[in-house]
Amino acid sequence: MAAGSGTQPAKLPSYQNIKIGSAASTGARPGSALNCRRGFSMILRRSCRCDRRRRTIPTKPKPGTLSLFPVREPPVSAKPGTAVRPRPKAGKPQSAEDHHPRQLSLIEPSSPVRPDRAVQLVPAVAEPVETAAVGSVEAPAERAARPARRQTAESLASRQREISVSEFFTKNRHLLGFDNPQKALLTAIKEAVDNSLDACEEAGLLPVLKVNIDQLAEDRFHISVEDNGPGIVKAQIPKIFGKLLYGSKFHTLKQARGQQGIGISAAGMYGLLTTGKSIAVTSRTGSGKPAHYYEIQIDTRKNTPQVITDKAVDWEPAHGTKVEIELVGTYKRGRHSVDDYIRQTAIANPHAEIFYDFPGGEGSIHFPRSSNVLPPAPRAIKPHPYGVELRVLIKMLKETTARRLDLALKRDFSRVSEIVAEKICEAADLRPSSNPHLIAVHEAERLYRAINSVKIMSPPTNCLSPIGEEQILAGLKKVIPASFFTAVSRSPAVYRGNPFLVEVGMAYGGSLPSEDLVDLFRFANRVPLQYQQSACAITKAVLSIDWRSYGLSQSKGALPTGPVVLFVHIASVWVPFTSESKEAIAAYPEIIRELRLALQDCGRRLATHIRAHRRAAEEEKKRSYIERYIPHIGIALREILGLARPAEEELVATLKEVLERSRSREPIE
Repeated sequence: MAAGSGTQPAKLPSYQNIKIGSAASTGARPGSALNCRRGFSMILRRSCRCDRRRRTIPTKPKPGTLSLFPVREPPVSAKPGTAVRPRPKAGKPQSAEDHHPRQLSLIEPSSPVRPDRAVQLVPAVAEPVETAAVGSVEAPAERAARPARRQTAESLASRQREISVSEFFTKNRHLLGFDNPQKALLTAIKEAVDNSLDACEEAGLLPVLKVNIDQLAEDRFHISVEDNGPGIVKAQIPKIFGKLLYGSKFHTLKQARGQQGIGISAAGMYGLLTTGKSIAVTSRTGSGKPAHYYEIQIDTRKNTPQVITDKAVDWEPAHGTKVEIELVGTYKRGRHSVDDYIRQTAIANPHAEIFYDFPGGEGSIHFPRSSNVLPPAPRAIKPHPYGVELRVLIKMLKETTARRLDLALKRDFSRVSEIVAEKICEAADLRPSSNPHLIAVHEAERLYRAINSVKIMSPPTNCLSPIGEEQILAGLKKVIPASFFTAVSRSPAVYRGNPFLVEVGMAYGGSLPSEDLVDLFRFANRVPLQYQQSACAITKAVLSIDWRSYGLSQSKGALPTGPVVLFVHIASVWVPFTSESKEAIAAYPEIIRELRLALQDCGRRLATHIRAHRRAAEEEKKRSYIERYIPHIGIALREILGLARPAEEELVATLKEVLERSRSREPIE
């Protein structure tokens, strides 16, 4: 009935008290199936009809009664023992039932009730059970939004496995310098050339290198690098060229081009990935020994070599190694090219002779050696205490063969004498006779702090092999067409306990372009650095200097402008590269300081040369003016003094002689 009719609303039945199967509820025979079905249908009809009339909150069922569906607990008011009464609508009279808690609609089953199936009675309980609202059906969108448990700890653990280093670099080959075809071609040649130069120098042989690039297709090349080194033992060939992180230079502290044992095997892996062809290696260790030919592939899942071909071949050289790789690349000339790399390699290694063949048979370049003297062979040194970290120190104490702490410090570190070892033990509050194998972690930490508090001599520098000022000048003069050359070699310095040395060379004038930026050649252990110039410590040091005070023009934040070639070399037992591709040097404060001092020294020499050249040009200009007017002065004196022609010529010669002596600052008689 309408709300505004003024009549009393119908009294709602109490569903909790309805007895299923009673005669009062169904009018049928008690206990019959028809009685149950009719009673259940009547309850559903009444609940829907009452639900449409008003929304009510079901009350808590009485103990001992039966209930078809669980109901919700009525909300609790602020005062205990009272229920929250709904606010009546305006204009509607309140009835006696309005003072009782209102009921919500009963729950409808999600599927129709089959009449042939008996109803299962659920005893009413006092505790409320959370269920969905009556008549609501879960939508597919709600079921999709419900968070599902997709994985378990056991399923996640079953998919975990070890990742090999070769598998990692296969997916991240850009870290090794193979991120684009042009750079990949350069990186592959660079790694092979570096290994050849190292092998020849360690064997005491003047290097002779043959670099050949054949273009097979538009983007496919076949490269080969041959040297006259000592060769490689047969058993080591597969491991050197078919396994990453395998080499002999990682664990030694001495200057070398290669450090990590990744380069040449990574180049072969790149060729295998892009062309499917194996890396081919031919090597011979002596004139009376056979030459071995290998074709090797790398198993990236296990980081192990797979030998495809192994045979003895006829090879003309008495000793040496030849590496061949077929890969996808791009050949371009100019900066950051293979041509530029070979040219800079010839400058930094004047003792090497290089034959370079262009792709496609366009021609070849021969870089003869300008020096027949090998660079001094570096010697391996022990780690310096200043460069050892705490975990490394603990490991060295556990693995030492000494039985006393002072002897372990003296034997396993460089520049630690008996007196220095006692000072370190005293500063660490440890006995010199303590067993280093029994040193605890907190004691090792005190020892580590004591090492950094005691003054220790810098590490020895015989582990370095600098180019030298004479060799730098010889290399620059061999390639650069300039008129002024200078070079500076600094004394060794230390960063993090690692010795390093900075060398700077400079070429100025000649046929170099005067309107372009200076050409900066960056080297690390005699290896040219072609990429990431702005991220390198060498570039940052060059930009930090005001070159205008040295006679060159420079814009803010840019390299100076002028006919200049800058040659900067860093030699160290461990060059701090910024990445595995070895393209830029980290900007340690000690390295930046040494670079600035060497560059400023070369800048002062350049400024002296530029000022002298400008002064000479100005004097030559003035002299030309005077020589132009001396004959006119002789004519004027002849007319004034009435001199004869011979006297006039003698006077002109005397004036020229006086001019020459005055310009040369010689005393005039």
